[in-house]
Amino acid sequence: MTKGSTIPTLADVARQAGVSTATVSRCLNSPEQLSKTTRERVLQTVQHLGYAPNFNARALAAKRTNTVGAIIPTMENAIFARGLQSFQEELGLLGMTLLVASSSYSQTLEEQQIKTLIARGADALLLIGHYRSQKTYDFLNKRGVPVLVSWIYRGGEDQISIGFDNRKAITPLAEKIIALGHKNIGFISAPMSENDRACDRVEGVQSVMKASGLDPRNLNLIEIPYSIENGEAAFKKLMSCEKPPSVVICGNDVFAVGAIKSAKQHGYKVPSDISITGFDDIELASVIEPALTTVHVPHRKMGKIAARMLVDMIDHKKPKSRELGTSVIFRETLGPPRL
Repeated sequence: MTKGSTIPTLADVARQAGVSTATVSRCLNSPEQLSKTTRERVLQTVQHLGYAPNFNARALAAKRTNTVGAIIPTMENAIFARGLQSFQEELGLLGMTLLVASSSYSQTLEEQQIKTLIARGADALLLIGHYRSQKTYDFLNKRGVPVLVSWIYRGGEDQISIGFDNRKAITPLAEKIIALGHKNIGFISAPMSENDRACDRVEGVQSVMKASGLDPRNLNLIEIPYSIENGEAAFKKLMSCEKPPSVVICGNDVFAVGAIKSAKQHGYKVPSDISITGFDDIELASVIEPALTTVHVPHRKMGKIAARMLVDMIDHKKPKSRELGTSVIFRETLGPPRL
């Protein structure tokens, strides 16, 4: 190393390996361009000296940081964890690093986090859902930061997205519920304000009700924050109505688990006394007793493809929005209404 220096430099590596600094740089960035002998000599010297590339200098030279930001509504929801794990794994294979923030379903907080991630050099952002102000999109466009919207697919939106049509996803479940004879329907939903996925799921059920001759205004809807305990409380409230529902549709599996727990506590048998359904098909859905009827969403597949799409966008390519399919998983919590 250079006399008096405590941190090895690119020049130190080049000097000790007997090559040029350009050769060291090629070895670290495009090793396939060098012969095996030269590559091994340089890498051994890098390891011996403990050299690490200067990230800030490389980012400045390349005009990119190879960092992607993702803002999710909450870190408590297993569906986001599953999708983000796959997203991060694929980004790693593509040489990218992931920074994650949680907005707590707050548009104001999300706007702050977007600015923070861009200030930290994020090359692109993964966001959940389309709902946010035009001011935010204008801010991103002015800075040339690619944005991929996920966990939702809607035709005709300006932003590129990957996900599923929430209305379409819940439709076959609602059709089966009504075909079984259910007319008095309860729905436990996440807060619909600033949450287009929750809105689409509720509207999907109401659309099926209308098509089946039921008044969608009679849907007994409760909006609650995400937690099993809130699902328990919402179920109790629905069943205390003057005319309690014969089926409770839950906007996610966590609410449904809470509802099932509450049903057992209050002496209801599922599904002979009350049917309960979920949405997402997280691991809890198959292990709870009775096993939960729900909508399966391909979270891992979505995360993997999202990573590729976002890297393409960073490379100035423009992929098309992609819709992924969902399916209803019929298990043990859905049956005909009690006569």
